[in-house]
Amino acid sequence: MKIALAQINPTVGDFVGNTKKILEYAARGEESRVHLVVFPELAVCGYPPADLLEKSSFVARAEQVTAELAEWTASAGRPALLCGTVMAATSSVGKQVRNVAALLDRGKVRFVQQKMLLPFYDVFDEQRYFEPAAEQTLISVGGEPLAITICEDAWNDKGFWPRQMYPVDPVERLMAQWKTQPEERAGQQRIIVNISASPYWQGKPQVRQSMLTALAVRHGAYVAMTNQVGGNDSLVFDGSSLVIRPDGEVGARATSFSEDLVVFDTNDREAVAVDAEVDEVAAMWDALVLGTRDYVRKCGFSKVLVGLSGGIDSALVAAIAVEALGAENVIGVGMPTEYSSLGSIEDARKLARNLKVRFELLPIHDVFAQYQHVLQPLFAGTPFGLAEENLQPRIRGTLLMALSNKFGALVLTTGNKSEMSTGYCTLYGDMVGALAVIGDVMKTRVYALSRYVNRVREVIPWETIEKPPSAELRPEQLDTDSLPPYEVLDPILEAYVERYCSAEQIAEEQGVDVALVRSVLQLVERSEYKRQQAAPVLKVTKKSFGMGRRFPIAVKVQV
Repeated sequence: MKIALAQINPTVGDFVGNTKKILEYAARGEESRVHLVVFPELAVCGYPPADLLEKSSFVARAEQVTAELAEWTASAGRPALLCGTVMAATSSVGKQVRNVAALLDRGKVRFVQQKMLLPFYDVFDEQRYFEPAAEQTLISVGGEPLAITICEDAWNDKGFWPRQMYPVDPVERLMAQWKTQPEERAGQQRIIVNISASPYWQGKPQVRQSMLTALAVRHGAYVAMTNQVGGNDSLVFDGSSLVIRPDGEVGARATSFSEDLVVFDTNDREAVAVDAEVDEVAAMWDALVLGTRDYVRKCGFSKVLVGLSGGIDSALVAAIAVEALGAENVIGVGMPTEYSSLGSIEDARKLARNLKVRFELLPIHDVFAQYQHVLQPLFAGTPFGLAEENLQPRIRGTLLMALSNKFGALVLTTGNKSEMSTGYCTLYGDMVGALAVIGDVMKTRVYALSRYVNRVREVIPWETIEKPPSAELRPEQLDTDSLPPYEVLDPILEAYVERYCSAEQIAEEQGVDVALVRSVLQLVERSEYKRQQAAPVLKVTKKSFGMGRRFPIAVKVQV
């Protein structure tokens, strides 16, 4: 059987654009003379549609578009299409919407497989909307029976996971149907098709492939997975669609982080070469670039603003923005005060020259002085401190938002995950913006990504990478005045924020003083109110700030 995996980048709610894209890839599949073209989960309406699913008009539009797509398959010789979409539930009880894989063939919706396992953890909230399938059924396409599954339906293999999350395994049920008809199935190949919208985070593609490989070997089946690619809000989908043969070898693979069409034939016995090592830094870079590009463009914008301080965080964000949108669509703004070093100003200029972006210098000395003058009657007799320090980023935030309003450019925030974790950031100041590009990137990883940017030539000035990090909000300030060194801090934060380890576990695991660990964890707990007012964060680790990490603000936690 010849199948095409159509790894596309849909936009949530863009039925016209998504339909055009589906038909484009369907036509490419027709040119390749395939029997079936497989599209990702909810490709018709985009994933995740969230509370749009509660609008009956949205669901009705998805059903209408699905029927229109089916009409394309009416012409002789055209392949069948397997499209992820939403449909109204048929039951009089339970949820009102179904997450389905619709088999479009010979001009009609010939078969519908409903999703059975609805994830309700991390960033997933599908039990809020969908009615789970009561059963799974094999369906024949091109004379071959297919076991059709939707994303999570393939993620409950007891032979792979140490603990199953669900009491049923849809794939196991489908394979059981195969075994009940041995004579009818004689000579036929086992093919498991999975349509997915599986988000990226560091290490996820490798886990996904290992899981699918275990599934293929256990059931002696071809496993073909088509995954969505692109950014939708905080989520980045890497694609990485692939086919695993019954012997566990990779039979076909799509590129990661870009649209692709991959054709494979079950009669082809050749395996695809697999890289022995995965460059996680390169993958994270690609994810951040794709997430930034799609967030800006899918929100209807083309240009962005980045406040350039001469520091490494803003430099990395600017480099990502240029890669994502082009230098002509990025504006860098330097806003120095009396505490900004001449070196930092020059580093910002040099970065702008290297990136070939427009750079504007707006000194804020006078504005800062005027703020202090207005506040002097109330601040009289108090020492210069945090209030005065935070006035500076708040002035910068105000200016950036004024430029955003004037020129229709989105502001990209430049704070990293280490800062967001500990609250080492200013609410309504450097946190102002539309997207926290590196809000899921620890400071130590910021350095690794910056060196990756410079792998061919100097883009981010080496002076920026090598100098001690500083917010430059008071004379001779360094980050280490307020925080442990990042090489000590980041492993503590990773263990607490991403793995939920206790202070005692972290101290023992990392060989650091438990009192130091507790002081860091207290910073994390006290800063929840800031994080819940932050811009959306591009998710690139297993646990990011945002909808996948839900904690109360008003709480007293013993650390």
